[in-house]
Amino acid sequence: MPKPPEMFVAFTAEFPALAAAWSQIREAGEVGPLDELAQRLLKLAVAVGAGRDGAVSSAVRKALAAGATPAMMDQVLTLAASTVGFPAVVAAYSIVRREQVKADARKADSSSPEPH
Repeated sequence: MPKPPEMFVAFTAEFPALAAAWSQIREAGEVGPLDELAQRLLKLAVAVGAGRDGAVSSAVRKALAAGATPAMMDQVLTLAASTVGFPAVVAAYSIVRREQVKADARKADSSSPEPH
């Protein structure tokens, strides 16, 4: 799982009871027949449908960590277009691409040899 953003860490440190309740809700939602990849792609679809930019960013990072490919996420976006509308999908597309570029950069940084 990707490292959570600093603001998320700070918020959960300041409000531990809320963080614990949120964790229970998340864990309860994960119980069922869908594997992690399917869950992450569905969470992306829900985030796109809800128009929540931060949730789209988070869903992309978690989907990539679960093994989602850019093509899989593109299909989520194309499926959402007829429901949420073209402008909303284009907005989500820009977020998805931004997060994919960041992930590629992190991957490249981690695979670069350390200078001596």
